[in-house]
Amino acid sequence: MKILFWGTPAFAIPSFRALGKRGFEIVGVVTRPDQPAGRGRRPRASAIKQIAEEMGVRLLTPDQPKGDGFLIEARRLEPDFSVVVAYGHILAQDVLDLPRLGSLNVHASLLPKLRGAAPINWAIARGHKETGISVQRMVPAMDAGPIIHQVREPILPNQTASELYIRLSELGAEALVEALTLLSNGEVEELEQDHDAATFAPKVNRTTARIDWNQTAAEVARHVRGMDQVPGAWSTLNQEPVKLFRPTVIECRGEEMSPASGLIVRVDRATGVVVSTGEGCVQFSEVQPSGRRRMRATDWIGGRKVQPGELFE
Repeated sequence: MKILFWGTPAFAIPSFRALGKRGFEIVGVVTRPDQPAGRGRRPRASAIKQIAEEMGVRLLTPDQPKGDGFLIEARRLEPDFSVVVAYGHILAQDVLDLPRLGSLNVHASLLPKLRGAAPINWAIARGHKETGISVQRMVPAMDAGPIIHQVREPILPNQTASELYIRLSELGAEALVEALTLLSNGEVEELEQDHDAATFAPKVNRTTARIDWNQTAAEVARHVRGMDQVPGAWSTLNQEPVKLFRPTVIECRGEEMSPASGLIVRVDRATGVVVSTGEGCVQFSEVQPSGRRRMRATDWIGGRKVQPGELFE
């Protein structure tokens, strides 16, 4: 079976490798063009482009996957299926119809829940107890196609988006191979989604990652875990941005019941920094000051001489 593979970030790598190991012929890879990255803002190839180049697979890197030139080039590969894993664009109907047997997408949620760009982040930030992988037949609307195969996955207590990302990338590879096998054997009943039950997971960015200290301690902790590692939940301390990681909801001591949300109420050189919220306290064991690496909060406390009474805003 010939596969035209679409993907960009590291999340797509396990699916790409699984197809090759299971005997599917990857006739080409479509990925996003090189993007500026790092402090020098030098162009950097996508994770999938780097793997495809190592394996000698035909690469297509259009700015937008449309137009006669792109379609002609893609048709020459004669794919049976397109497989899309975190590519980054909604595909038009003529692109979806290009492969002989259609186009499939691996999405990191239990659709129709959490359609959109950041389902892993929002599953944690919104306090979901379970998520999973949906393999769907693609339609021009975002994540709205019929479901071919789903696999469920619990969200563990204190699990971060970075940790869940790795697990779901592996689970997505397994689910994709299973879905293609079921399709090839004619064993699939494609199920239309309940569109009225759809929820959405928009992109996360620096604005959405900012901590709202007026939320409860549990909500703040979920938000921080949901934004880990990228973009990283953050706040300002004395007008300097600081990213905060590894939150733990703890009981505020009597003298720490502060009317000021975001107040540092305790500094512990063994465990980290404790901050008041709209209801309860959160302890953070890792931080990343602006322009610095991620570090233990205890090291930051000693180096910056953080004191109780300082206020995150």
